[in-house]
Amino acid sequence: MYKYDWKNLLKEKKIKIIKIVRKINNLRSFERIFPKKKDVFKVFNLTKFNDIKVVILGQDPYFKEKQAHGLAFSVKSGIICPPSLKNIFKEIKRDINDKIKFKSGCLKKWSYQGVFLLNSILTVSLNRPRSHIKFGWEEITDYVISLINFYHSGVIFLLWGSYAQKKRSLIDIKKNYVLCTSHPSPFSVYKGFFGCKHFSEVNRLLKFEKQKIIDWSID
Repeated sequence: MYKYDWKNLLKEKKIKIIKIVRKINNLRSFERIFPKKKDVFKVFNLTKFNDIKVVILGQDPYFKEKQAHGLAFSVKSGIICPPSLKNIFKEIKRDINDKIKFKSGCLKKWSYQGVFLLNSILTVSLNRPRSHIKFGWEEITDYVISLINFYHSGVIFLLWGSYAQKKRSLIDIKKNYVLCTSHPSPFSVYKGFFGCKHFSEVNRLLKFEKQKIIDWSID
């Protein structure tokens, strides 16, 4: 496979990205915005384009202090896991192994294995979920999803909840996989997330594609 890199792939959206970042940096002078500047594009830094095997799509970052650090559903080491992440870990235990360990809520280990933890909106203001929904991030991240779909085959997209499932039209199910269920939020987890078995299904599909399976533990 030809080696693509994010810098070249996103060249077409460079001007748009610069405009969004400038707007956000101006807001930072009088608003608390998450994640920090250095972490806004962390998902691209931790998972190379050619290494992507799984995409987990979130909406926007955690909006409370010290939580968001650029990866969907993940928090920094030492930070208490938010309810959605706790439910993700519960489902992994039910699905894979009840003895599996999660020593923190930092999901970098997944990123290094090819799990692309993408939020559709990359920034948020303190205590204001969805506050940056009209900033233009979705144009960029929809483009990213389309790039993954176009250049890859056998990638598994996990779309949790109605918002993520709106992105289904960007994915060609003849060449990539889509697994859908409810969001892991406590408000909807019993509608299907518990018992979805997405994590074992991902590994089954990776074996079928002759790819190395994901170690879902966090140690």
